[in-house]
Amino acid sequence: MSIEELSFLVAEDHDFQRRTLVRILAGLGAKHVAEAADGRAALEIFRGAAKPVDIIISDLEMPEMDGMEFIRHVGAAGLPVSVILSSALDPALVSSVETMTKAYGITLLGAVEKPVTPQKLEALIRKHTPPKAKVVKPASAPIPLDEIRNGLVKGQFVPYFQPKVRIADGAVTGAEALARWLHPEKGVVAPYAFIGPIEENGLIDNLTWLMLEHSAKIGRDWKPRGFDATVSVNLSLRSLTDPSLADRITDLVQKQGLEPRRMVLEVTESTAMTDVGKALENLARLRMKGFGLSIDDYGTGYSSMQQLSRIPFTELKIDQSFVMSALEKESSKVILASSLDMAKKLKLKAVAEGVETRAHWNLLKDLGCDVAQGYFVAKPMDAHTFQKWTLEWTPPE
Repeated sequence: MSIEELSFLVAEDHDFQRRTLVRILAGLGAKHVAEAADGRAALEIFRGAAKPVDIIISDLEMPEMDGMEFIRHVGAAGLPVSVILSSALDPALVSSVETMTKAYGITLLGAVEKPVTPQKLEALIRKHTPPKAKVVKPASAPIPLDEIRNGLVKGQFVPYFQPKVRIADGAVTGAEALARWLHPEKGVVAPYAFIGPIEENGLIDNLTWLMLEHSAKIGRDWKPRGFDATVSVNLSLRSLTDPSLADRITDLVQKQGLEPRRMVLEVTESTAMTDVGKALENLARLRMKGFGLSIDDYGTGYSSMQQLSRIPFTELKIDQSFVMSALEKESSKVILASSLDMAKKLKLKAVAEGVETRAHWNLLKDLGCDVAQGYFVAKPMDAHTFQKWTLEWTPPE
């Protein structure tokens, strides 16, 4: 849509700045511009507009109802609209509000510092795209717990593999095993449909043992075919309360013919460590047996630095949220760079999740990251497809 066709709403309490924004929009060709001096008045205009508002330009500091509350109400309305933040506040605060805006389900075109210029404003307006018609799908009924239990008993849960690639030369160094349910009627079922009920009903260990057994068996066959790589399996901290866990994992993996050094156990930070003594004993013993240990989703869980200081990790896996936003948020880029620097100083292999574009790859290469994992490399795939993929993979130049 051209600027002439778009409908704008300017929410700004400062009269001069509000008039300036309206004039800039008119100068850019806008024909439909409404204005309000605070969030409450802006919300009334937004809700009652005969022509739906396409783009809101909102200040953050306003009387009656500030910009953040206004944005929350706009998000609650569930209407397709884009927002441009206009503020002279601290960039770190504006960045936080940008994240909040996205969390409310609103399309954020960006933030512009005051004083606003026509060039800056037009660049953000040009990013607006008309909303696509949503295809409403009937909500699928939750899968009954008994059906999930039955699937676990029958071994219907299998690993799909997502490659882990060395950034320096593009070599495939391993793969993460991600659980999928090969349902006899529903086909391949993704984790979102079963992980919640499995964790809530104390079945996570059942799934873990299946993933360990299948992954060890499949990983064992890689080396004879000329593919010397590691296989990574997720291990919940909740599983580490059993003092015999390390020995049991070692026995299972060795019985499948896989050397422990070729398996990495990714320890998730989603829960606090409830029994520190037993957990540390298990992790130390696993490391002593030769397993690699990875701290998964680094930066999003409980006491990340404390975990690093007391557990013998060999790999630091940076959460995808920092990787994916590092191109547009300076704070995320700083956290990413600092994490990579810390990993290097601690002599840990650094793995970045969420590498979805060439730009992400290039940034990580510039920052000295060791390994990349994400859709830019490949999506998770079944064992046969993965082995075929390793033969056809062409590293980025």
